[in-house]
Amino acid sequence: MKIRRYSGSARVPLDGRAWPDAVVEAAPRWLSTDLRDGNQSLAEPMTPARKLMMFDLLVDMGYKEIEVGFPAASKDDYDFVRMLVERDLIPGDVRISVLTQARDELIERTVASLEGAPRATVHLYAATSPLFRGLVFGMSRDECKDLAVRGTRLVMKYAERTLDGCDLGYQFSPEHFNDTEPEFALEVCEAVMDVWQPEAGREIILNFPTTVERATPNVFADQIEWMHRNLSRREHVCLSVHPHNDRGTGVATAELAVMAGADRVEGCLFGNGERAGNVCLVTLGLNLATQGVDPGVDFSDLDRVRRTVEHCTGVPVHPRHPYGGSLVYTAFSGSHQDAIKKGFDALEREAAHAGTGTDDLKWQVPYLPLDPQEVGRTYEAVVRINSQSGKGGLAYVMSARHGLDLPRGLRADFARRVQALADADGGELTPERLLEVFEREYMRPGGPMPPAVEARGTVTLHIAAGWSRTGPAGTDAVPAVRAALARHGLRVSAVHHVRPAGGAGAAGRGDAAVYAEYRTDGACHWGAGIDGDVVKAALAAVRSAAGRASRHRPPAWGDGEVTGRRHWRHDAGRTRRVTIGR
Repeated sequence: MKIRRYSGSARVPLDGRAWPDAVVEAAPRWLSTDLRDGNQSLAEPMTPARKLMMFDLLVDMGYKEIEVGFPAASKDDYDFVRMLVERDLIPGDVRISVLTQARDELIERTVASLEGAPRATVHLYAATSPLFRGLVFGMSRDECKDLAVRGTRLVMKYAERTLDGCDLGYQFSPEHFNDTEPEFALEVCEAVMDVWQPEAGREIILNFPTTVERATPNVFADQIEWMHRNLSRREHVCLSVHPHNDRGTGVATAELAVMAGADRVEGCLFGNGERAGNVCLVTLGLNLATQGVDPGVDFSDLDRVRRTVEHCTGVPVHPRHPYGGSLVYTAFSGSHQDAIKKGFDALEREAAHAGTGTDDLKWQVPYLPLDPQEVGRTYEAVVRINSQSGKGGLAYVMSARHGLDLPRGLRADFARRVQALADADGGELTPERLLEVFEREYMRPGGPMPPAVEARGTVTLHIAAGWSRTGPAGTDAVPAVRAALARHGLRVSAVHHVRPAGGAGAAGRGDAAVYAEYRTDGACHWGAGIDGDVVKAALAAVRSAAGRASRHRPPAWGDGEVTGRRHWRHDAGRTRRVTIGR
């Protein structure tokens, strides 16, 4: 690149800037421009049916200001506004907005589209930057200011003729504000206010767009704080911003602008819009939520929001889009999975101790900025397994999906086998596939118990059950299990009680799950059993473990296997290594 061709934006001289220390304690007003700015950016603009679906979604979510079109730009936009008005589709607490350029015939048609509307805002814009004044329009400063003033007078003129009984609002945008000299932008806004005469009950919305984002967010924050300080009649001005995302910093630009004094933010769901898009209203809203500030918008079914936006716009939401992407609550990395599982476990322990639900506790789970359930996601998708995953992730999936809370040693053993399978398959392993592998590997029906003379081993049992006693007489299950295994020459060296997943027992059925850690000939073999009776589950687990031990028993002395340059020879409990050559 020929870097010398580019230069940064001019800074605003601002002493004692306050925005760096500001704390946002309340949500700004929101305006959705999905139906105007978002729609005009689509290769195939929305049909009336899809526009109405998008409008209904925005209303359901709680947006109170919705820019519904550019009526003078197309018949479709004009007809859509008329449909909303004539069918009485605008809720009593929602204000629609329409956009127009500062030209007489366009303003007249725009105002006409609102006839009969109970409340509406006319949004007029005029480009004010030096590049547009000189190159595009060939205007002087005075001519540019006069265009905005005349446009405001025309809005008032046609509204007086047409919009009797309408609660009319007015919005003015100095287009390309971020590239406009601050003192000239202020001059134009003051001239527009002199015409509109804002006062109590008659606000004016002054909207400052980063029409093409060119500077770092702090530069725009300085511009907004400068306007916030210098605008007259500030108490009657709604200072609005309309950030674009050309530099990928639209969200930061909007957030710093609010810290600098902005009262209102315009944007689109999932950042739809021209070029790199408008600022994302989903990200802004949920960013506030994670800071403990109510965004005033309902994101509780974010999957529905995403599906509707994708259907209406034809533009897919990226799987890594903040909060709404299909993969943003999913961890594949083993270390991430382990941390997430520990976070969930800690929440459950705290909830049990406090006698409350986990959703009443302060959210503190590693790698998850918010509780996925708050936006309609389930925990099932939080951890997914591939070749990058570890034992923590496996443990979480087996516990959350199948009610099997695996002991630490079994987790490690299972993880090695799953890792090999994932490496071989090269893809993701679903929870159903993991259960299938687990049952085949650790719950395969074993044959008869090994004879006492061959057993020479010990068994450690890990019992996960929703109860500590079993049987009609309520006798303790552990002595019964010890006695049953002793008949086969197996000694139970220890019994550990494992907390059943979710308190419901294996697979959520209330069954007992018993994991047998069978040690013989210096090796450890695992097995698992599930049954409504603890004794039966324990015997099944030991049979499976013993069966695995016999399948993996080293070959007898005289047999051999050659690996590399070393020859291993085995004899009932002894292993010798014979080196062949150098």
